[in-house]
Amino acid sequence: MRPTAGGAINALTRFSAKVDDGQMMRAFFYILLAAALIFVVIDFREIAGQNAAAALDPANPMSEPVLPPALTTGEPEDAPGEVTTDAETLKQAIRFELQPGGVMLAKGAIDPGAAARFAAEIEARGEYVKVVQLDSPGGSVSDALAMSKLIRDRQLNTIVEKGALCASSCPIVLSGGVERTVAEGAVVGVHQIFNGTREKLSPDMAMSEAQRTTATITRHLDAMGIKPGLWQRAMETPPDRLAYLSVKEMREVGLTRGAEGVR
Repeated sequence: MRPTAGGAINALTRFSAKVDDGQMMRAFFYILLAAALIFVVIDFREIAGQNAAAALDPANPMSEPVLPPALTTGEPEDAPGEVTTDAETLKQAIRFELQPGGVMLAKGAIDPGAAARFAAEIEARGEYVKVVQLDSPGGSVSDALAMSKLIRDRQLNTIVEKGALCASSCPIVLSGGVERTVAEGAVVGVHQIFNGTREKLSPDMAMSEAQRTTATITRHLDAMGIKPGLWQRAMETPPDRLAYLSVKEMREVGLTRGAEGVR
């Protein structure tokens, strides 16, 4: 027999009469607590997702960790030295400071527009600049390529000193030097390229862009005298990891060369 609405109301009334006010208040409290927990979990998941997206946002190189986790295989697995430059300084847009002895210090993340500022600094300093000293977690690939080409056009040398970092797209800049020196205790590493724009690309467009960029970088490194092994190392390393380069590997692929090489 199907229950009527009146029967349901009567049953609810009889149940309420059996439950004292204290029990009803406790039940109401537990319902509110459960609802609050549900919203907290939802908010936490949304915040965590937003934070993860920001941490890996390829359009914002300054949001990336300064020293990503090492690739789990390869030599060395961990950073071969300690980065002594302040992490917050490295996350800021790259700055160019003239040092004694014709050294131009380039410190910070390679942001879009960095190449134009670098070219203006080099032009303003005339023939005084002889060496570009790098301390950067990388960033914009197109700007790194332009900086590297200008370094070679001006026949400048490049160097990474002890305690400094040259990672991600920074080794592209390093490759432009006529003589390339990496001091013992410096940290140099590479990883895969990834989309550096906020524009949402289709899978086909993203693949096409990655292939085009890969071809551009490959040609440039070849022109700079770098062997394919360096780019192979980068391509096998996920973008959220870093393949740290050993002294031996840098010599073998030609990333260091000239009068001093690795010192």
